[in-house]
Amino acid sequence: MIQVKQIETGVLQENCYIVYKNNDALIIDPGDETSKIKNELETLGVTPLAILLTHTHYDHIGALEDLRVDYEIPVYVSPEEQEWLGDPKLNLSIYGTHKIRANSADYVFESPETVTIGPFTFNVVKTPGHSPGGISFIFEEGACVFSGDALFKGSVGRTDLPGSEPEKLIPGVEEQLLTLPDNYTVYPGHLKSTTVDYEKRTNPYFRKRERH
Repeated sequence: MIQVKQIETGVLQENCYIVYKNNDALIIDPGDETSKIKNELETLGVTPLAILLTHTHYDHIGALEDLRVDYEIPVYVSPEEQEWLGDPKLNLSIYGTHKIRANSADYVFESPETVTIGPFTFNVVKTPGHSPGGISFIFEEGACVFSGDALFKGSVGRTDLPGSEPEKLIPGVEEQLLTLPDNYTVYPGHLKSTTVDYEKRTNPYFRKRERH
């Protein structure tokens, strides 16, 4: 069974995740603090096979290039944001502490699709709105989904940023994430983890009003 380690990184408290099974691992959204992520990999005794990106805003890719080079592993991203990696204006790093210019990803998702990397198999679905190439990773083994900045505990991602598409966010989350089994754990890009059931019942953006 896969296991998940959450690592809070950077001034924006972004969640990087290490998904691991036996000695293999995937890194999801390495936002910042390369040494912190590497220390966790060493503590877990795992070797990363790839880096997966839910989207390419700077707070999710700050440690990307260092980890890619150090471990010689491929990077996976949505086609809509391939060019964002190397453009500080698009990845919004012009508003951060330093400009980020990462190299192009090695693999571009064709969402929806099912991807297998080593012992890991997961589904890739589109959850745009916060950014045009926003995607989520659904792991049936482990009963969990990594939602990036689409769905948070009790909230959703902001849609007032350059490239945001407000009209797509809520429908995308409802169609792709809230249709998952209630027991699925949701690992968001910020804040604590939650469950599909909890969000359906309590999230003010989705909770259905009771009929009288």
